[in-house]
Amino acid sequence: MPRDGTMTRTRIMDAAEALVLERGFAGTPIDEVLSQAGVTKGAFFHHFGSKQELAHALIARFVELDLGNLESKMGRAEKLHRDPLQQLLIFVGLFLEDAELLAEPSTGCLMASYVYEAGMFDDHVLAVVHDNVLIWRKRLLAKLEEAAAAHPPRVHVDLESLADMATVVFEGAFVVSKIVADPAVLAAQLEHFRNYIELVFSDPR
Repeated sequence: MPRDGTMTRTRIMDAAEALVLERGFAGTPIDEVLSQAGVTKGAFFHHFGSKQELAHALIARFVELDLGNLESKMGRAEKLHRDPLQQLLIFVGLFLEDAELLAEPSTGCLMASYVYEAGMFDDHVLAVVHDNVLIWRKRLLAKLEEAAAAHPPRVHVDLESLADMATVVFEGAFVVSKIVADPAVLAAQLEHFRNYIELVFSDPR
């Protein structure tokens, strides 16, 4: 009976992702991935034909988890309240809860790491990152438009730009958190983001 290589593949990917987030893709040699994962070179090339193929697998897995997190939290927020503004506030609050549990600064975002080293990757990889950002924008923009219809903004606001603010807050907070070695930065920035959304719109009915 052939052995299931899923666990080996996962170990390789986990080790590689941690190293890429710490050192960048260029600074992550395959030999170091093998050492961290505790696997042979033969095992690596059984699962990945090249380092670039590993890059494809890593970003595909990361984006799948990221979008799953987006939909699960938005879905939960929509179940917890019928008002779209409150759904947005709950949505951010759910991420805030996760952030408050961090004992160490977040390892960061693999998508951002790839963008910093865009020259290392092919167009497919960068397209995956691009599409993920647009999915976040589209999902949040739709909810912001619902909120604006129910609670007209107190000040002029570009809703599409505000939708992108979620990505900006996350990515910026990851960077600052790592620089100052403070895991509380992410939660603090999410709190500011939630407060800003609440202040932009009129009082909930």
